[in-house]
Amino acid sequence: MKTIVETAIDDGSFTTLVKAVQAALLEDTLSEPLPYTLFAPTDAAFDKLTVGTLDSVLQNEDQLKSILTYHLVSGKYMVSDLKKLHSIKTVQGGDLPIEVHHLFHRGIKVDGAQVIDPDIECANGVIHVIDSVMMPK
Repeated sequence: MKTIVETAIDDGSFTTLVKAVQAALLEDTLSEPLPYTLFAPTDAAFDKLTVGTLDSVLQNEDQLKSILTYHLVSGKYMVSDLKKLHSIKTVQGGDLPIEVHHLFHRGIKVDGAQVIDPDIECANGVIHVIDSVMMPK
């Protein structure tokens, strides 16, 4: 089984996320054996950002780390675990509000981002694919 980083690289729909993880020097962290839960925005999610936002963030390592670690939670949380919570603490320190809606195809939103592909298990945790980039408050 592959690590979170290896899974993201091999998938092909996370090239922007992988580039950002590498720019923020978080590749080693996401390859550690400690379990993590990553809410992973797709390339299409990054494309929704306003023009210039991504380029600006990629130039600011502290801001980039803050945004990326806002998508990361210590521990392995499957969607079935998340559905029992109202929020979850991120590595960045913020709280991600969790909304469970039975009308949604996948049933869960995290800080407004729809989980579109849940429970991708990795050697060191789990990836939940989301449809937008979440910004820390």
